[in-house]
Amino acid sequence: MSRKWLGLGLMLWVVGANAAMPVEETTTLADQRALALTIYNDDLALVKEQRRVNLPAGTSRLAWRDVSARIRPETALLRSLNEANGLRLLEQNFDFDVLTPQKLLEKNVGNTVTVIKTNPATGMEVRETATVLAANDGVVLKFADRIETGVPGRLAFAAVPDNLRDRPTLVMTLANARSGVPDLELSYLTGGLSWRADYVAELSANEDKLDINAWVTLTNQSGVSYPNARLQFVAGDVNRVREDLRPGMAARGGVVMAKAAEAPMAQENLFEYHLYSLGRTTTLADQQTKQVALLSALQVPVRKSLELRGAEYYYQGSYGDLGKKLKAGVFIEFDNKGAGLGVPLPKGVMRVYKRDGAGNAQFVGEDGLDHTARNDTVRLKLGDAFDVYADKKQTDFQKISGGRNYTFESAYQITLHNAKSEAVMVKVYEPIPGDWQIINASATHSKAAAGMALWQLRIPAESSTVLTYRVRVKL
Repeated sequence: MSRKWLGLGLMLWVVGANAAMPVEETTTLADQRALALTIYNDDLALVKEQRRVNLPAGTSRLAWRDVSARIRPETALLRSLNEANGLRLLEQNFDFDVLTPQKLLEKNVGNTVTVIKTNPATGMEVRETATVLAANDGVVLKFADRIETGVPGRLAFAAVPDNLRDRPTLVMTLANARSGVPDLELSYLTGGLSWRADYVAELSANEDKLDINAWVTLTNQSGVSYPNARLQFVAGDVNRVREDLRPGMAARGGVVMAKAAEAPMAQENLFEYHLYSLGRTTTLADQQTKQVALLSALQVPVRKSLELRGAEYYYQGSYGDLGKKLKAGVFIEFDNKGAGLGVPLPKGVMRVYKRDGAGNAQFVGEDGLDHTARNDTVRLKLGDAFDVYADKKQTDFQKISGGRNYTFESAYQITLHNAKSEAVMVKVYEPIPGDWQIINASATHSKAAAGMALWQLRIPAESSTVLTYRVRVKL
């Protein structure tokens, strides 16, 4: 083959190769038309973003910037809102290596860079070329006549590698039937976004009413901000296939305490879960915790109780002393119904306050509550009583029969002390195993459950009450 035809063939090959390389279009937040987030309890969110993008006809590459750094790219779905059949997705790549000096150096291992040194005496710059041999724990450079470690000056790079971008980017290869400016919607699942419910409650002076305010606490560690987003929250335990995901970035942002929403948060059923929708848009910045109002309920009737709970083990053997100064637990409970309530309550933590004599709200305890359906009862343990406690001992134990079945008889004495200036009611719960029967007791009991005896005892102010009972157990 003559040189003329060889040169023409190479030229045609180069032209054909360049023509085969699709043009890359870039879309940023400036193209955004709408954004919606559906956030789940367990570090999972669904992002739906609409952008108006200028696309050429034929094959092209679309670099969708500002996606979450914790995106699960296998869940990404792109569709045209204008022409569903005119756009086809051929390939997509998630470039999550974000541009930093170290990353730029690592990507150029084996390539030539320009080293720029400045003479401190004259201020003149001297330029040399060098090859990057390594970039781990420092840099190794090969010059024409030597090898140096460390950076002896500034490094100048010819270009930024294609897969190294200044922010997380999803790059898609598209086949478009015709040129135009379609409205595109990209949806994907991502980690790094989570929410929980936080409840703040205040007890009345008589401890019979409760004012409740609930907040949705959002945390964004996804590596990107979400401006003017429609927010929805799913309460419920959604099953997920566990897999190794990229670890989230460490939180370093501040806490934003948002004011109460002007529009109430709407609630609806979704499959076997509950969906809450914020009635306005809001911006959720990267590395930020934000709170938005969920609900408010005033003067909710509440029931307070002091409870002492035993154990099964001492009904099957001889133990004698069972404990001194056993503190009574302090519980409150209320029904999820009435004004402001009567809606499904997502799981979270309720913190309870009460005002002191000077009118200052003081923290008196907290407890977690699980997802609670409407009309169900919320029960919280706030702590242990300071002035109400018990001494417990076993006064007798007998093994009446053995063999395949054992029968035991045992007797107990529980002395309940009340150091308060007013009388209190204490519930004494005793879990008793097997087939059991109270033979005699100093106070009437009820059967709270199959294996639970319950006494409700009034203890006078600054006094004590003694409960004695004998029980027969068949195992």
